Amino acid sequence: MLRADFPDSQMRLAALSGLYLSAELGQAGQSVEMQPSSTETQLRQLWGRWMSLLSRLQDDPKVALVLDSRLGQYLSKHPFLAVTLVLFVAMAAVPVGLFLTFAVVTLTMSVVGFVFLEGFLLFVAAVTLLCVLSGVAFFSVLVSVITNTLLVTVSGLLNLYDPSLTQRRFQGKEGQTSAEKEEQ
Repeated sequence: MLRADFPDSQMRLAALSGLYLSAELGQAGQSVEMQPSSTETQLRQLWGRWMSLLSRLQDDPKVALVLDSRLGQYLSKHPFLAVTLVLFVAMAAVPVGLFLTFAVVTLTMSVVGFVFLEGFLLFVAAVTLLCVLSGVAFFSVLVSVITNTLLVTVSGLLNLYDPSLTQRRFQGKEGQTSAEKEEQ
């Protein structure tokens, strides 16, 4: 498709890729060969390489498929817009790539940080639970010791000061047992 737009590109390529220029002089049908400078030679070689690259791109079936599409035909008719679009895409690739890299790295660091934060919080919660359970166990042992001590102390004091309280209980129990024996 581009070859149709540039029909003389093959002729330009052939003319510019040669090492010698031939110039025809109008006098007596003589031709004179002039040797170009090294800059001209390098420029011609560069142009020849560029044209061969373009011809290889034009021969690629994927490129031909894109150029046959509506967008490809539109861009072929508007080369300034095509160059602008290519430059925009080329210049926007680096910032977009950097932004996407930043987003992926930030997301990865957030996930890793979240995992470490969750691990740290679980560790702190486990240590706190261990401390609370140890405190509850210590408190329950302490309350049990105090309660048993009070029970034994109060029982002993009551026996010391009023032995009849404990005897009445025993007599009441003995009376019940003897009454039960009589019934049998």
